[in-house]
Amino acid sequence: MSETIGFIGLGRLGLPMATNLLQAGYALRVYNRTASKAEPLVAQGAQLVERPADVATSGGIVATIVWDDAALESIVMSDGFLEKLGAGGVHIAMSTILPETSKRLAALHAQHGCIYVEAPIFGRPEAAIAHNLWIPFAGPQQAKDRVRPLLQAMGGKGIFDFGEEIGAANIVKLVGNFLIVSAGHSIREALAMARNNGVDPKAVIDMLTSTLFSAPIYQSYGQRVAELSTPFTSAIPLKDVGLFKRTSQQVEISTPIADLLYDILQSA
Repeated sequence: MSETIGFIGLGRLGLPMATNLLQAGYALRVYNRTASKAEPLVAQGAQLVERPADVATSGGIVATIVWDDAALESIVMSDGFLEKLGAGGVHIAMSTILPETSKRLAALHAQHGCIYVEAPIFGRPEAAIAHNLWIPFAGPQQAKDRVRPLLQAMGGKGIFDFGEEIGAANIVKLVGNFLIVSAGHSIREALAMARNNGVDPKAVIDMLTSTLFSAPIYQSYGQRVAELSTPFTSAIPLKDVGLFKRTSQQVEISTPIADLLYDILQSA
């Protein structure tokens, strides 16, 4: 590949996605707040830079996958980022953020002649390694056509087009994450009830996920819950359910289940 891609955010998901790009033959210019996390990529030929803006080339492509709205805004607003990306440049924003943040950032990109495409990720790090990610995306069609091969190279097994209206793909991501978190908590309660009544939780989940609940989320989370003696924890569910609640409130949707789930997560 002749084009150098900028990549920002080398966390548990970003690192394997960037690795996939290198293995697909793309040249990478990378930035991460903790520079040492880039060492495996540098060893494979990636160039590490000192500022977010330095990953960008005029008219090129930059992908970002960072923690939240504030982190993404700080990159876009950092000195020289949009100016260096310039006319015709494309920013693939892959974080789970508020749709309104995406819309605001897309307008800011347009002022500099560059294009914002939102493409949040469904999948864990092991799914990225296995090229088994699911990616909804939205933005101008020409830009989506340009970045689709990159999304596939990053590990996208399925790329789903939600049109040109910025915010749509992040709505899909928030809805999906809300359903995932809801399912995870239901599974934990259900299997705790089975276990405490002397029924093998693994046998329960094996039966149910091979019959009535054969969806990947029930299968993967069910096995993890059945096999772990202590619950797995993460800050992601609280953040994303909070984003779901805020987005629902903006369109005056009542969210009693999300409210209850948020309270449970907050007190955990």
